[in-house]
Amino acid sequence: MRSKKAIFNIFTSLILQLIMVVYGFVVPHIIIKQFGSDVNGLISSITQFLAYISLLESGFGPVVRSVLYKPIAEKDNKEIAGILKSSESFFRKIAMAFIGYIFILIFIYPMIINSKFDKLFTISLLVIISISTFAEYYFGMTYRLFLQADQKTYIISIIQIFIYVINILIVLILARLKASIQMIKIVTGFVFVLRPILQNQYVKNHYKINLKQVSYKVSIKQKWDGLAQHIAAVIHGNTDITVLSIFSTMQEVSVYSVYLLVVNGVKNIVTSFSNGIDASWGDMLAKGEMENLNKKFNMYEVLYHTMTTIIFTCTIVLIIPFMEVYTKKFVDANYIRPLFGFLIVVSEYLWAIRLPYSSITIAAGHFKETRIGAWVECGLNIVLSVILVRKYGLIGVTIGTIVAMGIRTIEFIYHTNRYILYRSVLESFKKVSLLIIETALIMLLTSFIPLTVNNSYLYWVLKAVLVFILTSLIVLVINFLTYKKEFLLFFRTSLKAIRRK
Repeated sequence: MRSKKAIFNIFTSLILQLIMVVYGFVVPHIIIKQFGSDVNGLISSITQFLAYISLLESGFGPVVRSVLYKPIAEKDNKEIAGILKSSESFFRKIAMAFIGYIFILIFIYPMIINSKFDKLFTISLLVIISISTFAEYYFGMTYRLFLQADQKTYIISIIQIFIYVINILIVLILARLKASIQMIKIVTGFVFVLRPILQNQYVKNHYKINLKQVSYKVSIKQKWDGLAQHIAAVIHGNTDITVLSIFSTMQEVSVYSVYLLVVNGVKNIVTSFSNGIDASWGDMLAKGEMENLNKKFNMYEVLYHTMTTIIFTCTIVLIIPFMEVYTKKFVDANYIRPLFGFLIVVSEYLWAIRLPYSSITIAAGHFKETRIGAWVECGLNIVLSVILVRKYGLIGVTIGTIVAMGIRTIEFIYHTNRYILYRSVLESFKKVSLLIIETALIMLLTSFIPLTVNNSYLYWVLKAVLVFILTSLIVLVINFLTYKKEFLLFFRTSLKAIRRK
């Protein structure tokens, strides 16, 4: 049952990420084409500044998930309801604080950014974009965490697929009608409000949980232990655009955000292969199944690195040829930045490499044990980005992210092997070393393939297929020969699941 849920979570999450990639490319393309790079940069900047409200979460969400694993495994409904009641109370306080944060931004934000827009235009977009974030905190976070902990991430994914498809259609229609950017954002914002409402309705219909009737609250002991991890995640996701908003121009923010669309799309597809898997690790840890955990994690580690190597290596090779096609009609900013394109993919590649280790660390509830590394990552990212942005611009902020990300990735790999799986750290470092060698080899081989002859989507797709086939063959052959036992275990496990089905 656990394996079946994990497979379904991964499958629906993958579909969701593909839909989000389409949404991510369609909407900014329309905005840049219809309103210009400055408007797109402003929207990206506002989104990042609003994201800082999540600092108030203090890492509470992952902690809630980790403490839910045991009562869910034991079917202790009273404990579950108490945890969810505490969670709801916490997130609704954040929603109220978010309103205050919006008022602060209304006065401060237009003064600190480097923008040509008047205050009224900027403030109107800020308020409109904040609607869906408020709804998520007030209505959606608690039941979302519960579904994730109960290995039902697929429910969240199905709802989000529906919402994103509707929003893509709305944006296309409104753009055709020449609607203002405020109109487009306010309509799509209210559609996103449906997400937490539908999610909550599912929980109320399928579980005997009604938090309005629950007075019992559970004191969550690790409440603040996830603070450092959470701040590190927020800093990673938002520092670069924030620094560029203050020290550079909205056009540079737009360039960064367009490249970020590509790497985030790729990262989200990779993440879909791990969505819900932390709940499986948490279930095994709660039941003390250490031998099974080690065996399954080792298999997952090999398969995940194989898939990650293929996807991110292809992205490194293909990102600039794609940008030449995607941005060829954008004339108000230079979007072709080869070195920046390489560096931003590398930064997210490092994030993807550490994902299996960070997932199991969170599932084990090891927030306090890894907080020093999180603070180091935060400090390095901010300090290096601010220092380097003045001289090197986009490249400077990306170097800051790479250095911080690399150090934290090493820490996660070490901690997972040493204190959770109780095995040699060399096992994982060997896998990562092979991944780096494969990436370098493929980059060398594909350098002989002409990738910039014709700027059309069809030609780019043909090149992408060629690069993908070459990359997949090299990585799969090398990894299968190196990790034959893990691949055979995966095939046997998959066949068993199909037969049981």
